[in-house]
Amino acid sequence: MIARRTLLAGAAMAVAFAHLPAMADEAPLAEIALWPGTPPGRGGVTGPERIGTEGAGYGAVSNISTPRMRVYRPMAPNGTAVVVCGGGGYFRIQLWKESTPISQWLQARGFTVFELIYRLPNDGWDSDVPFADAQRAMKIVRTRAAEFGVQSNRIGIMGFSAGGHLAGFTALQPERQLYAGADRYEQVSARPDFAVLLFPVVSLRPPLDTTRTRREIVGNRASSAAERAWSLDTYASADAPPTIIFAAADDTTTPPLHSITLFQALQGAGAPVELHLFESGGHGWGLGTEDQVLSQWPEMFTTWLARRNQGQDISHDVNRDD
Repeated sequence: MIARRTLLAGAAMAVAFAHLPAMADEAPLAEIALWPGTPPGRGGVTGPERIGTEGAGYGAVSNISTPRMRVYRPMAPNGTAVVVCGGGGYFRIQLWKESTPISQWLQARGFTVFELIYRLPNDGWDSDVPFADAQRAMKIVRTRAAEFGVQSNRIGIMGFSAGGHLAGFTALQPERQLYAGADRYEQVSARPDFAVLLFPVVSLRPPLDTTRTRREIVGNRASSAAERAWSLDTYASADAPPTIIFAAADDTTTPPLHSITLFQALQGAGAPVELHLFESGGHGWGLGTEDQVLSQWPEMFTTWLARRNQGQDISHDVNRDD
């Protein structure tokens, strides 16, 4: 008998990587390039894009020269979109075990999903480049919302681990000037209407300065000013989008103090925030498995979002200055 995990892995791989043949009953995913021509920012890559084939990097993409979004369009759109950022310490993006499974899960429930393939500092790009890509992705989705059957005030961002750092920074610093642009996409805000952060990297300061994210973004000998500038809790404010955070108490890669730190900072600032800390699960659990309590997190997220929508707590005026 073929294990359920094997079937899921095969399906995820087929839709995650454009150079692999699509399954017979699945149409190829459309992709949206983030930038016309050469993307902004210093640096670049040498050679083709790479997909991991073994170990912890299986199904992860790196050496990215063309940042883009893969679009998961549902049969019956529910009016909500999510930009999804896989983790990987800013040296790879975990598609197979993180961003692709949740993109498919959300798509099956009416969400329009944009899986972000962003540039990576470890590939040779400047450390601020992934943040420019994430801002641009939010602006493109908001500008083209009607085309996808999405309400422009129901566009969120989700991220895992380093992708959680990227998503959180985008949520908390949407107006940070990271690149120069003047096309139609630059007429709207990059601010997400909600943020979903899973075992996110939050702080680059001691004692939480042990992550690969910290090394890739500020280096091993960063000043305290640099550590503060790229830590999410620095930017907690009452204007932060509604945020839900999921983490496991036994995560040794991104210890739960990261999530607790952001929760406390946002709560202290008066922002709407919710934290779910599971007893076990470690790091990088994606959807989780059926025997894990944490596998309930997708339903917990959708329940949280529905509750906020009913209360009209998620709101966004694309013409306002954040």
